[in-house]
Amino acid sequence: MNLDHITQPYFEIFPGDLSGNPQQRQTPKMVFSTVKIVGFDNPELLIFNEKLAQEIGLGAIENQKDIDFLNAASLPENIKTYSTAYAGHQFGNWAGQLGDGRAIFAGEITDENGRKTELQWKGAGATPYSRHADGRAVLRSSVREYLMSEAMHHLGIPTTRALSLSLSGEQVVRDMLYDGNAAYEKGAVMMRTAPSFLRFGHFELLSAQRETAVLQKLADYAVKNYFSEIDENSPTKYAEFFQTISDRTADMIVEWYRVGFVHGVMNTDNMSILGLTIDYGPFSFLDEYHLNFTPNTTDLPGRRYAFGNQAKVAQWNLWQLANALYPLIKDEKVLEKTLDSFNERFWKKHDEMMAKKFGFDKVLKEDAAFFTEAQQLMQDLTLDYTLFFKQLETFTQETVSKIHFKDIFYASPTTENFEKLDAFLAKYLDRLSKNAISKEASLELMNKSNPKFILRNYLLFECINELNDGKKELLKKLQHALENPYQEIYPEFSVKRPSFYDGQTGCSTLSCSS
Repeated sequence: MNLDHITQPYFEIFPGDLSGNPQQRQTPKMVFSTVKIVGFDNPELLIFNEKLAQEIGLGAIENQKDIDFLNAASLPENIKTYSTAYAGHQFGNWAGQLGDGRAIFAGEITDENGRKTELQWKGAGATPYSRHADGRAVLRSSVREYLMSEAMHHLGIPTTRALSLSLSGEQVVRDMLYDGNAAYEKGAVMMRTAPSFLRFGHFELLSAQRETAVLQKLADYAVKNYFSEIDENSPTKYAEFFQTISDRTADMIVEWYRVGFVHGVMNTDNMSILGLTIDYGPFSFLDEYHLNFTPNTTDLPGRRYAFGNQAKVAQWNLWQLANALYPLIKDEKVLEKTLDSFNERFWKKHDEMMAKKFGFDKVLKEDAAFFTEAQQLMQDLTLDYTLFFKQLETFTQETVSKIHFKDIFYASPTTENFEKLDAFLAKYLDRLSKNAISKEASLELMNKSNPKFILRNYLLFECINELNDGKKELLKKLQHALENPYQEIYPEFSVKRPSFYDGQTGCSTLSCSS
């Protein structure tokens, strides 16, 4: 691995606390703080994403030194590790300084084309931003993040990615549901990558501290490195910066709706300026369709981050970023125009996405009402979101709905249910007849939009249990399946959630420690 090519540009550009003190504290006016990794004594590498390593210019594992690096056991002398400071609004409330509580940066690697990728461990030790925690991670949450971030990538959704997953060799105490029942779990450390891990919260912190010069420097750095479409010398570059962040965020949320992904904790500190899905905690794909579904026990009963609220929350988060960037843009009307344009862009992209899921060649005026009716139908009949579209792809005029759709209901279907379904399907066939493309082209649109495999929480639950028992068979199958989500490689995965997992902690309900 090209470990000697890893650099740490933050040290030369931004103010940082170089003391190396891991004591949890406020670090005013600092963008980052130096911090050391734990240096685990007996780690074990479980997964290494060699294809990703080659893509980003890091290369393959060549020796024990490379394994020690991935395991957060030891480092080459050229690598100076650090964590960054940011702030955020959590569940709608200002939380002040937060920062990388479990993330420690190794730096960034540059590939042969000049593309930069940041590398960071999650679970490699405490930082000044750990907020009375230990900076460790458990196998349970690490497996979930590793597999889901890779699943999202292969679904074609912007995301951070996973490079490696290791057992740390430690036992870590966690209270999974914050109910006083703490227990020991296997510790783990993963390395994840992204072009940048910059969040809305990085800008919120500097703005709240009135560090306008550093705020400007951070915005300039972001524009130069990650927004090539913006002219660095343009007098409106900061307004363009905000507009592009807004557009990328809208596009990401549309993609979440396409596959039924629920993030679970869309705090502003969990929002990427690049429009990447970041910080996989109490997430879930939809099983039964419900706009009010939230997998996060901490989000109850308010359901702020429920599936149907995600676009609204994203816009609210952008309002907070607009406030943070105001000292650079200094034009309320420009900011309001961008924020108002979010809805227009989101709904246009949303309806285009839904049209493709149904196999329509374009969006007609009446389609908005049709999409709303489809959503209401799936919710009222407790239909599996993914399987509904899978079955719809093979539905024809001659299809018997009671047979074709019988296995995708989560509640026992009644005669009235099937009558409602048949009425909707008749409308669907009528709408399909208005296409200006062939049936084959329509089916191709559906095939590219509707995954046959999603990484359901019950599958992750089973995989984690097997790994805790030292078994890796299901892990390997899930890795193969998630790399090919638009194919039905394993038919046993293309089924609704088994009823015995209803209400199961770790399947239907999760916490922020998940």
